[in-house]
This record gives sequence, structure tokens and C-alpha cells, in this order.
Amino acid sequence: MLAEMKKLLSEKNICVLATLAGSKPYCSLMAYAANEEGNEIYLATHRSTRKFRNVSENPAVSLMIDTREEAPRAQALALTIEGTCAPIADAAKQHLARTRLLSAHPHLREFLAHSDNEILCVRIQSLLLLKGLSEAHRALLE
Repeated sequence: MLAEMKKLLSEKNICVLATLAGSKPYCSLMAYAANEEGNEIYLATHRSTRKFRNVSENPAVSLMIDTREEAPRAQALALTIEGTCAPIADAAKQHLARTRLLSAHPHLREFLAHSDNEILCVRIQSLLLLKGLSEAHRALLE
């Protein structure tokens, strides 16, 4: 089942990111790229955003990736990812993440070049795949 989860992660490139500010959740529609191993997700944001402030204060995040546009709703897949999110400090890893993001989302070139841009990495801790309305499968990565 883990292989199916990682396949969905690699085939898609849009997710909903959920962050927290205190006890208030905040969701953002995000473009993403996953690493080859399927244990990290790369995102880009500006430092001046609420999501960046939230992640800076609380690195625990959740992401949702789904197939609702490709399958009847009763047969759609929904992958919930839990992990920790932080800016990428290592220059080589940052270059790799930026390259993967640009490959998946060429329209983000100007956004990624902006001086306020920050590349984030979500280290995946767990995955929960919901198939249809009730079949659920969980996998822990860490």
C-alpha cells in the first residue's frame, strides 16, 4: 500500500497545506514537488505570508492530495500527509528542490526568483490513504 501512496504523491503536484497559528487552522492551496524517495515534499512561499509565519512558529503540518477531479467521488483517493515543515538551509538541497518545483511548475519561475521567496521542505512522518468512502490505509515513515 505504501507504494500506491508514494505513486499518488509523485503523480500529483497540487495539495492543500494546513498550518496552525495557536489553535487556529489555516489552509493554503499549494504547488508541490516530491523527492524521488517519496519522503519529502517541496513547497515555495513568500516569507511575508501567514503560512510562513505559522510554519515558523509551529512546524507541524498536514497536507491533502486527492483524485476528486479524475474519479467519481465515491471512488476518489484522498491522501493525508502529516509531517514537519521548515525552510531548506542547505544550498545544494535548496537547488534540487527549486529544480524539481520548476520542472513540475514552469509557470512559477518568476515567483521562485522573487527575493522574498523561501523553499520549504515537509519531512513526511505518516500517510493515510482513503480509497472511496471508507477504505483507509495508514503508513508511518519515521
